Amino acid sequence: MVDLSVLEGKLVLHVEGADKIFALKSTLEIPLEHIAGIRADPDVARGWWHGFRMPGTQIPGVITAGTFYLHEQRVFWDVHHPEKTVAIELHDERYNELIVEVADPQAAVEMVRGAISRG
Repeated sequence: MVDLSVLEGKLVLHVEGADKIFALKSTLEIPLEHIAGIRADPDVARGWWHGFRMPGTQIPGVITAGTFYLHEQRVFWDVHHPEKTVAIELHDERYNELIVEVADPQAAVEMVRGAISRG
């Protein structure tokens, strides 16, 4: 799971617990102006194929975490429970998209959209 916060014009994603090991990341910082969109999207995390792992962990139905390449795009994943997934589309960043599990997807979407509109 990932904890999202907004600090100093950036979206900060803190990877929690053992997921730091599985994802090989502990924190990501994205300038708000590089966020093209955010949505709650449980369907994107369902299924077993999320792309080629480089590096990362994938145990279908259990965890997808780390960097994956799909359709010539680099995507960061950290999901155990698809129903708690948000997808964050980016531009001008290392990743094209972040697909992460959060405690409350709707609250996360509202928080990020609010920060972008104020930004």
